[in-house]
Amino acid sequence: MIVYTHPDCDYSAALKEELDRDGIDYKEVDLKLNNEAWSKVEDLTGGERITPVVVDGENVIVGFKGVG
Repeated sequence: MIVYTHPDCDYSAALKEELDRDGIDYKEVDLKLNNEAWSKVEDLTGGERITPVVVDGENVIVGFKGVG
């Protein structure tokens, strides 16, 4: 599982907290530190610069619990 996050995004923080609490392994891509990854996020979201974005196999989830 890959999770695209941004440190200024409260929804990214909430998602990471939930994943950590539930013991779910994930690879975080911090978009502030990895600016070139925004192009991948835009591909996954139809051009939007929104976080968090979760990629789990073929499944893509944009936002956290319907918001983000």
